[in-house]
Amino acid sequence: MEIRAAVLEEFGRPLVVQTVELTEPGPEEVLVRLVACGVCHTDMYTASGADPSGYAPCVLGHEGAGVVERVGADVTLVKPGDHVVTLFSPQCGECVHCKSPKTNLCMKIRAQQNAGYLPDGTTRLKRGGEELRHFMGTSTFAEYTVMPEIALAKIDPEAPLEGAALFACGLSTGLGAALRTAKVEPGSTAVVFGAGMVGLGAVAGARMAGAERIVCVDLSPERLELARGQGATDLMVGGPDTVQQILDMTDGFGADYTFEATGLVQVMRQAVEAARMGWGLCTVAGVAGKGEHLEVIPRWLIQGRRIAGSSFGGLKGRDDVPALIDRWMAGEIDVDPFISHKITLDDVNKGFDLMHDQDGIRSVIEFN
Repeated sequence: MEIRAAVLEEFGRPLVVQTVELTEPGPEEVLVRLVACGVCHTDMYTASGADPSGYAPCVLGHEGAGVVERVGADVTLVKPGDHVVTLFSPQCGECVHCKSPKTNLCMKIRAQQNAGYLPDGTTRLKRGGEELRHFMGTSTFAEYTVMPEIALAKIDPEAPLEGAALFACGLSTGLGAALRTAKVEPGSTAVVFGAGMVGLGAVAGARMAGAERIVCVDLSPERLELARGQGATDLMVGGPDTVQQILDMTDGFGADYTFEATGLVQVMRQAVEAARMGWGLCTVAGVAGKGEHLEVIPRWLIQGRRIAGSSFGGLKGRDDVPALIDRWMAGEIDVDPFISHKITLDDVNKGFDLMHDQDGIRSVIEFN
């Protein structure tokens, strides 16, 4: 079938919206009609060429939600008509990682997915006979996509899909960082560095976990006000004195939990140094640029601080994303403030521009 999609032709150049060919789903694969897709920082990061694992040409996009149209042979997890969220972090339920509560990094299709292919080592995307690679196993900057069934989370059909799309990456990453990776405890103090989509999700997650004090640090007063709406008790404009300010607020010890959601290594270092002596946990959810390194003075660790990485918030997608969406539908999570712009597929590059200018939190592509 012919579909319209946004293709990354060359790093550092605008995406090109064009007609491409999408073949039918194979065994254990699913054809999804996209209804909404968030424009995420990871898409822009890859398009820029800063991502060391990036490749081109490919169809970008990974923060999608839609409706199952058709299924291939041996599909048992979803059926036509189901509403789904796309998962760049799949859950097969069978590999050593899926069977462990310690991680969400499913291994079953990881090698092919990282190379831009579906599990059988081929693609379903073509353009004039030339193969186009899939992005993060999803390729949701398109009217339709073919994905492995283990990379789809079946969700409440009553959930608005433009909001549900945010749970495919950014919002779930932040929520999970607080609820699953860090396991924030009631009555604790948390500091979140960054008030973008992931950081705001971490603020909401810390609130849901019962943190008593939640400090959000950002350079934008407008974004900080959004953090207040998600449960932040204290707002702080970031700068070179941020760590000392946090120490002053916490009797000189630091915060029980810190979260880094900017991808800037200098901010990551601040998040480590602002964690509490004795038991502070710094959770790093931001993605640094190619070749960058985080420098940590060993003394900070010897004094009891710990650092944890968090991919997709440590969530097992097929189990945890539907549960988070249920909590949204129950009123525990306010998603509407995150959707700052609604655009069409033709405006996908405008979505990147808005993100670069820090205009709003999330641009969401709506498909007809």
